[in-house]
Amino acid sequence: MRALAIAQRELSSMFASATGWLVLTGFLAVAGLFWSLSLAAYVDYSQQAMVTPYLASQLDMTEHLISQYFGSIGILFVFICPALSMRLFAPEVANRTLELLLTSPVSTADIVLGKFLGALGFTATMLFATAPFPLMLWQWGNPDLGAFVTGYLGTLLLAGALLSMGMLASAFTRSQIVAFMLAIAGALILWVLQAMGTDSWQAELAVVPHAQDMWRGIVRLSDLTYFAAFIGFFLFATHQRVEAHRWS
Repeated sequence: MRALAIAQRELSSMFASATGWLVLTGFLAVAGLFWSLSLAAYVDYSQQAMVTPYLASQLDMTEHLISQYFGSIGILFVFICPALSMRLFAPEVANRTLELLLTSPVSTADIVLGKFLGALGFTATMLFATAPFPLMLWQWGNPDLGAFVTGYLGTLLLAGALLSMGMLASAFTRSQIVAFMLAIAGALILWVLQAMGTDSWQAELAVVPHAQDMWRGIVRLSDLTYFAAFIGFFLFATHQRVEAHRWS
């Protein structure tokens, strides 16, 4: 499949540059810091629960540690995903190499899907490289494995949503900086829409509540449908924008 070949090329280009390795290293360093802080807060809460029966009844590793950790990773992706997606189309438009790609024997759908999968593959590599952090918990207890699985799933879907939106921004401009700022603005708007109230239609559009359920170990069909529709919409919009370049 041509899309997979394009995805492999995108993924290889990220790992072939020093920037890609710096992003990966920096992400792991910050994620490790977040994990240490989350673990320290959970240990402190556990110590308080030992002398307070009410706190002991509320002690939940999934709620007070696992979901908090994945929430912190989600905040990181609000900034990392726009940085990754800004380079997907903007440099090719500026350097006029997109015209060469469009005249090659690949469809626009293959180009869009391939670039998206390449960026998502790099993001997944960063995300799953953090797996040793939560695995440490098995040395001292018996945490909920399902919560970790759904937590990684929810975070990966969140990253996919942010990447698809950033890719559309990148297809609309020649400047990577402009694409980055547009994607950051869109991500922040989606992040804060939940403040409109849980019963409002604006809150339904917010990306965080749909990921939070998975961070807590709960997988709902409505959340999966939301991410599928979100990613599908922005991939389709990007396809239409890139197709316009073919005929311009």
